[in-house]
Amino acid sequence: MSMNRWEQAAEIFSVLGNAHRLAILETLAHSPARVGDLVDQLALSQPAVSQHLRVLRAAQLVDFERHGREIIYRLRDQHVAHIVGDALKHVAEEPHAHSANTDD
Repeated sequence: MSMNRWEQAAEIFSVLGNAHRLAILETLAHSPARVGDLVDQLALSQPAVSQHLRVLRAAQLVDFERHGREIIYRLRDQHVAHIVGDALKHVAEEPHAHSANTDD
């Protein structure tokens, strides 16, 4: 893997380093949604959701489809859903499962 690919992957993790963006991605992993749906489900302001969606689009993690005046957002592919899902499963594990190997 070239450094360019490593840098691109690091940029994805940088984008994923925001709890609100993770929540948006987790929501979109279940089904496509409009901005208003995300606002309602996540209790975030419309400007905040729109800004996070711009960042996620720029990172090529979400796509959108326009239906008249309505825009529907969805994950670009399931790879990101797996990363987010695995991270959430990891933090949900019992704390002692993480401390079993203290040599790290």
